Amino acid sequence: MRKIAILSLCLFAGATQWMQAQDRVITTGVPFLMIAADARAAGMGDIGVSSSTDAFSQQYNPAKYAFALTKQGFSVSYTPYLTSIANDISLGQITYFNKINERSAFAGSLRYFGLGDIQLTDALGNQLNTVSPNEFALDASYSLKLSDQFAMAVAGRYIRSNLKINDGTNDASAANTFAVDVAGFYQSEEIAYSDFDGRWRAGFNFQNMGPKISYDNDDLSSNFLPANLKLGAGFDFILDEYNKVSVMGEVNKLLVPTPPEVTDLNGDGVIDSNDRNIAISDYRKTGWVSGMFKSFGDAPGGMSEELKEFTWALGAEYMYQNSFALRAGYFNESELKGARKYFTMGAGFKYSVVKVDVSYLFSTSKVRNPLENTLRFSLTFNFGDSYDEY
Repeated sequence: MRKIAILSLCLFAGATQWMQAQDRVITTGVPFLMIAADARAAGMGDIGVSSSTDAFSQQYNPAKYAFALTKQGFSVSYTPYLTSIANDISLGQITYFNKINERSAFAGSLRYFGLGDIQLTDALGNQLNTVSPNEFALDASYSLKLSDQFAMAVAGRYIRSNLKINDGTNDASAANTFAVDVAGFYQSEEIAYSDFDGRWRAGFNFQNMGPKISYDNDDLSSNFLPANLKLGAGFDFILDEYNKVSVMGEVNKLLVPTPPEVTDLNGDGVIDSNDRNIAISDYRKTGWVSGMFKSFGDAPGGMSEELKEFTWALGAEYMYQNSFALRAGYFNESELKGARKYFTMGAGFKYSVVKVDVSYLFSTSKVRNPLENTLRFSLTFNFGDSYDEY
């Protein structure tokens, strides 16, 4: 029964933003697309748009693949989810990239979010059928260097959400949609400073831009995708041939309209359910393209509230001989917009073509984090010809 409650929250999360309109938390469909799937980025506060290239760049910034140092890479990751409630809810991802030549690369990935098996019962407690709700996203990308130091990429994504429970009286078909990403990545040459060498990196990614997802094929039941703008920058302190320290910062903004403030819309002098229903209807009818543009200036509280919709993160990575890594990070979100705040730490070890990464999250918010007290793992294989880093 606890799982069913969780599933209901996933399906109807949009309704809660109207119950708590004073906070105006932005909710979307298929939120699993925003969960950091790999342990490397997860160990640095979920930063990935401006970090150095790795096999998991597909999730954060596919333009980084054009700067990959190996011909091919393959990775798998596993993230337990809501471990304090159930032991069979998890997120898994596999990714593959291939560098076609020194200037271009393509990549593909499959992300799967499963809620395990749920035993349905009737009002008397009699067991009915067992269901296994799940969601997945299948995507592909192409990246190209436009100069020696800058690359761009485009990615396409098919999304399928099979969360609606069939109780024998409803249509429980899965919801489907698609989305695209447009990304860019800059990486400077290695620069000689007085006591160390250094390298600058910067990146952006417009993610998950696509039509809303709906289970009932009507405007009022449709949900915005988690369209998102990622902006980040970082710097590598190359201390010597063995030691390197990277520091990074990143900001994120959901490109989704802010839930409106509920007012006395029907003029009867009372704010009631009718006013909320009118506000919900108007909000749900907003198109996804116009919603992206509105998201930069529609907060009822003005610019001060608009700025609270940006999350930010800081991360650092120490690398020894490109074989052993220690990582740390911090992620912050306004208390009025979700209140996710947490520290992360992680480590990585590389042997030959195999790299293993782990990470752990410490929540610093009063709001419980679904990934709290969870150890995450990812495994990467790099093989084929090697490329020099200028």
